[in-house]
Amino acid sequence: MKRRTTFLSDFKAFIGKGNVVDFAVAVVIGGAFGKVVDAVVSLVMTLLLAPALKAANVSAISAWPAGAVIVALINFIVIAFVVFLIVRGIEAMKRGERPISTPDPQAQLAAAATRLSEALERRQL
Repeated sequence: MKRRTTFLSDFKAFIGKGNVVDFAVAVVIGGAFGKVVDAVVSLVMTLLLAPALKAANVSAISAWPAGAVIVALINFIVIAFVVFLIVRGIEAMKRGERPISTPDPQAQLAAAATRLSEALERRQL
């Protein structure tokens, strides 16, 4: 007789998978990081463009018609660059962790046989 799974047990099995939890944590951290980058970019852009903003009688870059788009593009570039640096660092660590290859037993046996035959030839046996 087939055991019928319930919605709750299926949900628990789904959540219990490691990659789902890792993904959820990454989304939460990414959202928080995006807010930090947005605040920093808005602050820096406002400070850098303060003279131009005053000349245009605009209080903030987001007050421009395309200001929100400009800030979003800069946020995207900054976040993409940071993600690139993180992935590049992880890949470099993976390359550094290559397992040490064990010597090939066949090659060792062939080398030992060659050395033995050379030694026997020197002794002329």
